Amino acid sequence: MAEASLQLQVSTLPNSPGVYQYYDKDGKILYVGKAKNLKKRVSSYFTKQHDSGKTRILVKKIRDIKHIVVATETDALLLENNLIKKYQPRYNVLLKDDKSYPWLCIKNERFPRVFTTRKLIKDGSEYYGPYTNMRTVHTLLELIRGLYQLRNCNYDLSEEKINAGKYKVCLEYHLGNCLGPCEAKQTEEDYNQNIEAIRNIIKGNFKDSLNRFKRQMKEYAGNLQFEDAQRIKEKIDILENYQAKSTIVNPKINNVDVFSIMSDEGYAYVNYLQISFGSIIRSHTMEIKKKLDETDEELLELAVLELRNRFSSNSKQVYVPFSIKTEEGVKVHIPKAGDKKKILDLSLRNAKYFRMERFKQAKIVDPDRHEKRIMAQMKKDLRLSGEPRHIECFDNSNIQGSHPVAACVVFKNGKPSKKEYRKFNIKTVEGPDDYASMEEVVYRRYKRLLEEEQPLPQLIIIDGGKGQLSSSLKSLEKLGLRGKIAIVGIAKRLEELYYPDDPIPLYLDKKSETLKIIQQLRNEAHRFGITFHRDKRSKDALNTELESIPGIGEKTVVELLKHFKSTKRIKEAKFEDLADVIGESRAKKLVAHFQ
Repeated sequence: MAEASLQLQVSTLPNSPGVYQYYDKDGKILYVGKAKNLKKRVSSYFTKQHDSGKTRILVKKIRDIKHIVVATETDALLLENNLIKKYQPRYNVLLKDDKSYPWLCIKNERFPRVFTTRKLIKDGSEYYGPYTNMRTVHTLLELIRGLYQLRNCNYDLSEEKINAGKYKVCLEYHLGNCLGPCEAKQTEEDYNQNIEAIRNIIKGNFKDSLNRFKRQMKEYAGNLQFEDAQRIKEKIDILENYQAKSTIVNPKINNVDVFSIMSDEGYAYVNYLQISFGSIIRSHTMEIKKKLDETDEELLELAVLELRNRFSSNSKQVYVPFSIKTEEGVKVHIPKAGDKKKILDLSLRNAKYFRMERFKQAKIVDPDRHEKRIMAQMKKDLRLSGEPRHIECFDNSNIQGSHPVAACVVFKNGKPSKKEYRKFNIKTVEGPDDYASMEEVVYRRYKRLLEEEQPLPQLIIIDGGKGQLSSSLKSLEKLGLRGKIAIVGIAKRLEELYYPDDPIPLYLDKKSETLKIIQQLRNEAHRFGITFHRDKRSKDALNTELESIPGIGEKTVVELLKHFKSTKRIKEAKFEDLADVIGESRAKKLVAHFQ
């Protein structure tokens, strides 16, 4: 049972960078690891034969898997480092504080120093990072010191001591590396302007600095100083590939709880990130089943109280996506930009991934719940009065006017019901007339269902725009079904949905499940119709002038005739129009043949 549960969790993991955590039967953390691709990395533990006895024992003990999704592999490395230090899992190599990643510090003092450190001291200083590559930090410091003359002494440069003449300029001043603020040879205002410029460089805004390096490189090369030019080029290469900082860690964000919510018709998913000294030390997502039509605000308020109580949080500040009421003495902050907004976005990303995984798991172990959710979502997205449990989709395969046919495919509960698919030979229409053909097949289909007292669909989808939709409506009107069955037309190019008596189309989210099901219906109708059309055409009909051209096959002919409607129009078409349909290579063959 436990093994099946683990396999289910692994099968629905995202193919994204992140950190995974293994837990034993008592809920105790066993191991923390990072991954460029969570699904591949975690799967490898359960599919490979491990040489290490320790790894085999670890895998046997795993009973639960949790994960946190992040933006990049570097972020995963940093987050893994934080979590190992926090929880010290049994199967991880323990990380000491002196092995932590380096930061760049702008010291909180008069005439601030800029230096690298591995320790964060709460004295109001600014810390940037952490960095996973010490070479990048040194290069950045070299760049800063090459552009701006900063002091590196640790004197207390208070105004009183400088005015009293307590200090004398040192060798760094005579070498041109410092402008001598210790003897008031540089003003505090001028020095702080340089510090502000350095902040921009650290944050990644160093375009001007790169241009200066490039000028230096050209000067060295012009003076035949090729070794110096190569040294500058290496710095440019490193800085061009440099990432300013991790989205995971910002030491200014301390002792904060972050909450985000993602909801659908039946459930809400609330993610909780606990931040300590800028590091994520906990991530948890809870699923809430809706009882009534609760709003996201109501659900998030309940979840914040529950999660803070469950994890004994004493934080006095929470970040949330919108205003909520919470405990007295707790400040609610709604980030709009910067690092705080990034951490909120990360929380929302984890809530979304959790929701997606639950959908995948439900589809496997609880298909009824999955179907109910899909139907409720389609009802909402398509503005229907009821759930579209029974959907039918029509498509014409009317190529060159020869053997005009149409197809009707049927979906029940969001899945194809192939035994109910129907084919139609067009009987009353002469020539390639999509509108009249659609009117005929829709009329014939529902006239027969009414005569046989068969159940009618809740939704009809017409492959085409306003014209095909209008033709279909005529048939429904003749049968007295207009207004009794929902009907929409889907135009191919922009995937817009047209409704009766509404000139403005509906555009669904390109990633929505509703649009994916409609596209699946349309593609299935097209495939079924084309297959029927091909089967109908005799060998004589296939042996057209077009198919006799070397390099032009049946599939290409079908595409051409579907688009241009006749061989005559294909002959008259411009090269560019042909290339848009079948590509330049085959278009050249056609043009050469007809010339």
